[in-house]
This record gives sequence, structure tokens and C-alpha cells, in this order.
Amino acid sequence: MSNLSCGIVGLPNVGKSTLFNALTKKGAQAANYPFCTIEPNVGIVPLEDHRLEVLSKISKTKNIVPAQVTFVDIAGLVKGASQGEGLGNQFLANIRETDAIVHVVRCFEDPNVIHVSGRVNPIDDIEVINTELVLSDLQMIENVITRLEKQVKSKKELQATVDTLKKVYQALNQGQPARSVDLSEEEKQLIKTYPMITSKKVVYACNIDEQTLSSMTNQYVEQVKEYAKKENSSSIVLCAKLEEELAQLDKEEAKEFLNTLGLSDTGLNRLIKESFKLLGLITFLTTGDIETRAWTVQMGAKAPEAAGKIHSDLEKGFIRAEVINYEDFVACNSRSNAKEQGKARMEGKDYIVKDGDVILFYHN
Repeated sequence: MSNLSCGIVGLPNVGKSTLFNALTKKGAQAANYPFCTIEPNVGIVPLEDHRLEVLSKISKTKNIVPAQVTFVDIAGLVKGASQGEGLGNQFLANIRETDAIVHVVRCFEDPNVIHVSGRVNPIDDIEVINTELVLSDLQMIENVITRLEKQVKSKKELQATVDTLKKVYQALNQGQPARSVDLSEEEKQLIKTYPMITSKKVVYACNIDEQTLSSMTNQYVEQVKEYAKKENSSSIVLCAKLEEELAQLDKEEAKEFLNTLGLSDTGLNRLIKESFKLLGLITFLTTGDIETRAWTVQMGAKAPEAAGKIHSDLEKGFIRAEVINYEDFVACNSRSNAKEQGKARMEGKDYIVKDGDVILFYHN
């Protein structure tokens, strides 16, 4: 996974497209009526990482390439989406393709912004969406089980897959997401080819109004946090409207504006970091005169796998990796100084890459 992708879901008018505009500065259409978003909008967003600029100065780099996250703005789902209500199935298919879900929940009152069910109730809103996602998975699994059961007669080895799918089906049938089912690694592998929406990890993004920014909480936010905790998901609080305003400013102005509000980081950056954390992703760095770059790998990845992110030939021909800790690299002010001061280590195939490692790969 060289590029993390997140599907943004939520009921119509909860602030999804506003958040998406801010994320991508793409100006996806945001309007005060349901079904404003018909085709999913896709935006690629860099993960801000101050380490790249520091390394780039040391290496006198021509080019900086940050890690990236792809955000897919899925149209406002409504009750009955899994049955094709609204613009149903087409959007559910878009979510299947993503790595994680950002579920935007309205946590503000505003008489000028219509609420799809006429009143603000974040838990009801979450459950409407989650029910649709569960129903969509249920339908998909039912079809797969029916198909596989016909094949089992001649291919006995498929029985274990059918049994695992039935286990998941049972949970879905009780309204539980697929991620709540306790599966062994072997079982997970068996059903890997049937991507379920409800097996994806979720970040609940509590969208607050500007009046709530000073405290970053209200009764709705607390309800969502509690809900997320119960299902082992994570939650963050942001104000989509503020994020959209910040996105129009340059870096320095945005920083000043945040300071006046007593905030140290944008909600978007926190959202991207939370998505990385949720999926157990880290970044390692490469630097030289041509480019300084962040690469995304799964936590626990070994050096050859990290090399493969750069090019498959590097993984195949991997000999060793020269690793310098980011802080050491900065303190020594160059790769050659780091070597002289004994801060560069030669690591082999079993080395587990750490976040912020500055690596040079040797290969044949």
C-alpha cells in the first residue's frame, strides 16, 4: 500500500463535501441539498511532514515528495441505500475499494442547514449509515455463500471459506459489523478476496460549529466518542467550515489563524495522522540531491519490503540497508558525518523499519 485511501461517508448535509473541499482544495461542489455529490470526487492529499523540509535543506534537494492519502467523497448515503435508495449501490461499491472509512457526523445545531431527518441526533445518524453498510455486506456475502456452496461439491477445499463467511454472515445478520467478528489470521486470509465494507476501520469525524471550537466538545461530540470507543474505532473533532477557510490561506497565515484560536494543528492533519495510526502505517524517508521523500509502509515491515515500495527490483536484489535515525541525521548534518560519527547502521533482511528512519538501500 503506497497510498492510503479513505472513503468519506455520512448522511447528506453533515459537512462531508465541505470537509472534502478543505482536504483537497479542489472545490468539490458543496450545497445545502441532498445528493449534491453524484460521482465520487477523488482527491490526493499530502501528509504534512516537517522532517522532509529539514532533510531537504541538508541534502540540497531539488524535489520534496510527501506521503499521500487519497480521499474519496462518497455521496450522501440515505436510509435504503443498500436497496438502491438515493444513489445507493453505486456508492457502496466505491467504499469497497478504500482502505478505511472516515464517517463524518453532524455535531452542531443550525436551523439554516437542513437535516435529513429533521433533527440532530448523531447516534441515529451513525446507525442509519452503519445499517446500510451492514445490509450491503449481508447481500454480498449471501450471494458468495450461495455460489461457493455449489462449488464445494467438487472442490472440498472451499468448505473452510464457506464456514468462515457463515461466521461473518451471522454477525451481520444481528446488525454487527464484520470487524467485530473474532477471526484467526488463517480465516482472514480465506476471505480476503471478498472485501467487506464493515470490516474496514473507521474514524468518526465529529463536525462541530465555530462556536464550539474553544472547548472542542459538546453533548453530541461526547455521544460519538462514547460510541466509537465501544466499537473500538477512533474519533476526532474538527470544524469542516473552519478547515475550508484555512485551506484558502497560505501556510503562514493558516498557522497564525490557528494560533489565535488556540489550536496547534489543523483538523485535516489530525485526521490524516489518525487514519495512518488506525491502519498501522508509518513513513520512512529517503534523501539525496535529486529528491527527499516519505514512503508509506505497514508497521512491522522489514527492510526488503520497504525497498520494494521504491522499486520491485530493489526488493528482489536487496543486499543491505544503511539506516540513520532522523534525529541523528539532522544532528550530524549529513550522511557522511553520520557515518564518521558511527550513527549509520548496516542492517540486513530482518531489520524492522521504524518511523522516521532515513534509509539508503544497497542492491544488485
